[in-house]
Amino acid sequence: MSVTEIFLIAMAIIFTVPYLIWRVGRTDYWAPLVVVQIITGIVLGPGVLGAAFPDYYQFVFNPQVTSALNGIAWWAVMVFVMIAGVELDLKKMWRYKRESAITSGLALGMPLLFGCVAAVCLLNLSQGWMGTKATTWQFVLGIGMACAVTALPILILLMEKLAILRQPIGQRILRYASLDDVAIWGVLALILLDWTRVGRQALFLAGFALASYLFRRLMRKLPESDRWYVAFIWLAVCAYFADWSGLHFMVGAFLAGMVMDSDWFNQADMDKLRHFVLMIMMPVFFLSTGLRTNWQLGGTTVFIAAGLLLLASVTGKLVGIHIAGKILQWEKGEASIIGWLLQTKALIMIIFANVLLDKQIITSETFTALLMMAVASTMLTVPMVVPQLQKMKALIFRTT
Repeated sequence: MSVTEIFLIAMAIIFTVPYLIWRVGRTDYWAPLVVVQIITGIVLGPGVLGAAFPDYYQFVFNPQVTSALNGIAWWAVMVFVMIAGVELDLKKMWRYKRESAITSGLALGMPLLFGCVAAVCLLNLSQGWMGTKATTWQFVLGIGMACAVTALPILILLMEKLAILRQPIGQRILRYASLDDVAIWGVLALILLDWTRVGRQALFLAGFALASYLFRRLMRKLPESDRWYVAFIWLAVCAYFADWSGLHFMVGAFLAGMVMDSDWFNQADMDKLRHFVLMIMMPVFFLSTGLRTNWQLGGTTVFIAAGLLLLASVTGKLVGIHIAGKILQWEKGEASIIGWLLQTKALIMIIFANVLLDKQIITSETFTALLMMAVASTMLTVPMVVPQLQKMKALIFRTT
């Protein structure tokens, strides 16, 4: 069979298997389609399908096919991260700066602290968690930040499902998650700071600042139809130079989106773009992510590590939000709802972990544990939030 034919077989598997599981199994309440796609990616990886049917696995996911899939996955995730950057509303955050700063700071800081403790525990548990190019502080901070991440795109999806996205509490949660998004990419840039290439990185940041000024002036003069096209050119250029400097193309993709104003684009078009990227291209990213999983330390050990990371992530987020609720004098039960929603991981954490793996800050075993933690975190969200929303319906949906 030709490489093209095998590639198409792989694409059919990528789209068919998770859809059938989601639709036939009616998993939407506890596992939305995007979560099923992530789980399917793990199952189709070397640790499950590869171990059960090694010949079939090597036939379908051979190096040529995997290379083609990776190309689609890279572009898909770059577009997705750019959209997340565009949708940051820093003006609204400034309007509610005290509330947003306190809540976002504690929502990020506490799980970061808990995650760093978990990372130290992993290092003492056994060898094989830290990547070959990592220092101890990079590994500990990277794991801590992975536990602190909130997946903003998936959070939007879940809040739409819960019918609270356009309600006051939904807009507040978006502000908190957006501030954490900025911090996440800033910390990632710090972790990836390479003193052997610091000149390149400084040059990139200086050049990016100048280019952003000129780019913004250009975009204001263009009709909206042209803005979309130019935005993708801008994305490719920023991602290239960020990767050239050693900061990774994902950092460039986020910066490319962050300097764009959301009101340059029609919101309905932006929502459709996010929806279609998630539906058409991101399943390939989930599969390519699953292909990177590794169970060489032993399935039990990886599961224990995933459980430890999940405990640090969820507990840290809930503790942080409850402290914020006490300071800001929220209604009883409000902090619990906000905390459970903000602990949603999935996409952004997986993207973050992919970068750490690319830069050899973590090993593929650590990556597998983080991936399992992200899936479990996201699956917990809706079942934990729905009963609490029912109790607080009058408060959540009141208009005055």
